[in-house]
Amino acid sequence: MKIPKAITNVTESFERLPGIGPKTAERLTFYLLHVPQGELDKFATAVQNLKKETVMCSLCFAIDETDPCSICSDPKRDHNVICVVEQPLDVLALEKSRTYRGVYHVLHGRIDPLNNIGPEEIYIKQLLDRIRNQELKIKEIILATNPTMEGEATAMYIAKQLKGGSGELKVTRIGRGLPTGADIEYADATTLEQALDGRQEY
Repeated sequence: MKIPKAITNVTESFERLPGIGPKTAERLTFYLLHVPQGELDKFATAVQNLKKETVMCSLCFAIDETDPCSICSDPKRDHNVICVVEQPLDVLALEKSRTYRGVYHVLHGRIDPLNNIGPEEIYIKQLLDRIRNQELKIKEIILATNPTMEGEATAMYIAKQLKGGSGELKVTRIGRGLPTGADIEYADATTLEQALDGRQEY
């Protein structure tokens, strides 16, 4: 049986997405075949406008509809505190918590020598320039990179670059350890060590 070219094209497009294998790509394609044409047109328009209707914030490098983004232009946010994250998705995750009221800086990656990604390939220089800008009066940098080997290396690199700067600048790392609802017996040694090191007074 010869597969129609239209089906092959859509399947191959899905396969290029991260985390989508050939079987999932086929299932998604055949699912779309059963969707009413009106819904399919809406979906196609949404994908088509994805890049056209979004911009990267020139201050924090998050993705939004405006530049500066809605967080950077919000006077109610604490602009003296910057939370450094790896990806724009991390901003969404932290915003859902509704506890952080500072601003962000998105690196768009992490230092990963094995994949030839050094400090120059991500937005570290822009972060350092932002911190050194005396007019902004930055008081705290929260390093919220992922607790992976690459994330730790990125956090350590940034912290090292900030040493010897303004004595008023506070550099912190997000807490690590056991997630809520986890059982201690299933946690690995590193997680338990971090949980004990990061213990707080009750």
